[in-house]
Amino acid sequence: MKKDVIISIRGLQYLTDESGAQEPVEVVTAGTYYEKNGHRYLVYEEAMEGFDTGTHNVIKFTDNVVEVRRHGLIDVHMVFEEDKKNISFYHTPFGMMNMGIAATKVKVTEEPDQILLRAEYALDINDDYVGDCEIDIEVHNREGSALNL
Repeated sequence: MKKDVIISIRGLQYLTDESGAQEPVEVVTAGTYYEKNGHRYLVYEEAMEGFDTGTHNVIKFTDNVVEVRRHGLIDVHMVFEEDKKNISFYHTPFGMMNMGIAATKVKVTEEPDQILLRAEYALDINDDYVGDCEIDIEVHNREGSALNL
């Protein structure tokens, strides 16, 4: 059974440049939650300012692995798996990059009224270390009632 949900995605990247600046990123959007074959899924659409084409996003997760698939304006398949490094190709309107994700922590917490996903990871682009990052995904029922997982 599919459920209408609100998905909040917060990421914080710790830059390694000389200024030490931090770049918080947050997206809050409506989406859908469902379960299929022992996996849980979040699905939502994302628009980018200045482009006609959007991006279709699917987050697939179990207790210890979070996968993010984006298709459209941006194409990528990111895998966050604790103590493993996964490589993917990140296609953007500006070109393609090789992206490495070495997750140090992946945690999924389920409560009757919310789901929390957290991944901490080291990011490299084209084999150059970019920084240590974290992503937090929080899911609530759109009507404010329990998700009844």
